[in-house]
Amino acid sequence: MKPVIIASTKQWKSDLKESLENALDSKIIVLTQKEELTEENIRSMSPSWIFFPHWSFMIPKSIYQNWKCVVFHMTDLPYGRGGSPLQNLIVRGHKTTKISAISVVKEVDAGDIYIKKGLDLSGSAQEIYERATSVIETMIIKIMKENPFPVPQKGEIVRFKRRKLEESNIKSINNINHLYDHIRMLDAKGYPHAYLNSDDFCFEFTQASLGNNEIYATVKIRQKGVLNDE
Repeated sequence: MKPVIIASTKQWKSDLKESLENALDSKIIVLTQKEELTEENIRSMSPSWIFFPHWSFMIPKSIYQNWKCVVFHMTDLPYGRGGSPLQNLIVRGHKTTKISAISVVKEVDAGDIYIKKGLDLSGSAQEIYERATSVIETMIIKIMKENPFPVPQKGEIVRFKRRKLEESNIKSINNINHLYDHIRMLDAKGYPHAYLNSDDFCFEFTQASLGNNEIYATVKIRQKGVLNDE
């Protein structure tokens, strides 16, 4: 059987790779760098499918026109096309969502839908992303085993804008529930955490919990102008 490619800019756990190989009886090749996604490189691997969970770059036309390519988006498409889907969902008060597995086309998040599967949005962003990875694993197995025919998206198109760094500032938030959501939705590896600035210091908030109208959180304090060694 031809190999399957998983292209992901986030860490794809080795145990999930092994789990997929066992479930699909096929070799799984993991790509993590934009430079690896070239027509020449992919042709040398001759994959049956290419799956894109947590992929941050544009996919070349030469790739999606020559191989079956599936991207996963954390909204119930066509609702929520665009960037920062998790944060945009939580800001809008969503408690659950669906992960949409779609074919790759020129327009971002506009491809036909293979399948959708529900996702709980409770907890920190890191917890949600880890939960999503497990859901995506089951979706990949289902697609590989059932080979569903993708169908066009139906419904009103709602677009999300990619969030900017300055939007992580908590200064303008005046509701404790919104503040809790703001901290948790940015609490993941590689994301700009919720922060508040004073004249001399920057306060970054993670690991928030909410109870009795109070928030308990971990705070990292660094002096402005001092480089972070992490």
